[in-house]
Amino acid sequence: MLHHVEIWVPDLRRATVGWQWLLEALGYALHQDWEHGRSWRLGATYIVVEQSPALTAARHDRCRPGLNHLAFHAGSRARVDELAGQAPAYGWTLMFPDRHPWAGGDRHYAAYLEDGDGFEVELVAAR
Repeated sequence: MLHHVEIWVPDLRRATVGWQWLLEALGYALHQDWEHGRSWRLGATYIVVEQSPALTAARHDRCRPGLNHLAFHAGSRARVDELAGQAPAYGWTLMFPDRHPWAGGDRHYAAYLEDGDGFEVELVAAR
C-alpha cells in the first residue's frame, strides 16, 4: 500500500486551491498544515503539497524523467464528469478535450486534468 506522495510546488498558495478542492472532493481530509505545506489523508495514505526551500525549478515537466501523473479512483462516470466540469474553477485544465472522456481508450472512462504548475491527474471512473 502506498504510504504517501510528496509534491513540491513553486507556489503553495496557488497549488493549495487546486489540490485541496480535488483531494477533498475525492474523500481526503486535511491531515497536516504548516508554513511550507499541507497534507491530506485518506485511510493510511496521505498526499503532501509543499513549497520547499530546496526547490530548483519553477514548473513540473511531466514529460521528463520522474513522475508523469497521479491517477485516482473517482467513482461513477457521472462523478468524473462532475469533477471535470468543476475543475477549471480551481485552476485545473482538461487535457485532451477532443478525446474526453475516452483519451485513455474506448474502455477507459477518465478525465485528465493539468494544473497551472504542470501536474497531471487522471480521474478514473469505476467500471
